[in-house]
Amino acid sequence: MKKGQQTIEELVKRNKEELLKDKVKIEKIELRIEEKYMKN
Repeated sequence: MKKGQQTIEELVKRNKEELLKDKVKIEKIELRIEEKYMKN
């Protein structure tokens, strides 16, 4: 395999990691929004 080429497994693994990061970011934002509404 040439340098620069990636196996499908590597791509899938990285995709899952990115999705997890995004999920965490979204949950944090949702928490902040909920806190704002609770204060009002």
